[in-house]
Amino acid sequence: MSKELLLCLAFVLSFALMCFIMPHYISLLKRAGANQNVSEYALKDFKEKGKTPIMGGLLFVLIPSFIVLIINPSIIKDHKALVIILSYISFCLIGFADDILILLRHNNDGLAPKLKLILQFVFAAIIYFIFKDVFDSNIRLPFTSITLNFGIIYPFFLVLLYAAEANAVNFTDGMDGLCAGVSAIALIAFFIIALTYGEDNIAIIIIAIIASLLGYLVFNHYPAKIFMGDSGSLALGALFASLGLILKQEVALFFIGGVFIYEMFCVCLQLTSVILFHKRIFSYTPIHYAFRLKGIPEKRIVNYFYLLSAICATVGLFIALIG
Repeated sequence: MSKELLLCLAFVLSFALMCFIMPHYISLLKRAGANQNVSEYALKDFKEKGKTPIMGGLLFVLIPSFIVLIINPSIIKDHKALVIILSYISFCLIGFADDILILLRHNNDGLAPKLKLILQFVFAAIIYFIFKDVFDSNIRLPFTSITLNFGIIYPFFLVLLYAAEANAVNFTDGMDGLCAGVSAIALIAFFIIALTYGEDNIAIIIIAIIASLLGYLVFNHYPAKIFMGDSGSLALGALFASLGLILKQEVALFFIGGVFIYEMFCVCLQLTSVILFHKRIFSYTPIHYAFRLKGIPEKRIVNYFYLLSAICATVGLFIALIG
């Protein structure tokens, strides 16, 4: 099959299958009582979301991965593409374990934060050592002739990048349609980069995931019928880390995922200020909740973040293609 046909099939099948399966999946989760456990510290209007099922991310990880392998089985010979698929699925497993524990305990105490972080480090390290041949320790600074060789510290950089991206995306998940929409916009930039640099197999993976996220948004837009849970947010974070590393766009990744960086930076700043000075900088973090406290409607906040994501993705795309 031609590249164009594979791209079309990946998009159409992923979107259609997502829209077909999701209503049945939501019903199954509701019958199983797999609902969101709302924190006692949650904002008042978010406490109403306690009856919404979680683990929607499981579908937008499994469906595009399955579709891509079915329509293009030769992709398993492409180690670069395999890194991306395995990163996506493996971090989904960490999130799935966290979601399951939350459901079983009927509170927000899933995996212990330290254990979750250790698992992220371990999974990223395993991916690196299995596919060592596809990673390049040289990182070029855009718009310069400077190339940094990370040498023996590269594996540590890789592991930290995976964990940072996974947790940054996780912080962004909190409003109806927010994380999935921002992720889809950012992935469009990576789709263009993959096509431009002739990474067709990677482009097929990305377009399938974009389609599945759009299918998920049909059910996750305000008012959401399902949430992605850590199954989805950690998987998306690992996906972005692997795309930045494999496509050699580590610097562009910082800008393309600008919303995620912004969310994580605000959380880190808040924690640092509270620990050192016993004082809050923001009224609430993750930062999207602070805007809600100012009285801005949730849908409008999400739209603002979509716009910010589009700007960041455009800047990152410019850096990747022109820099």
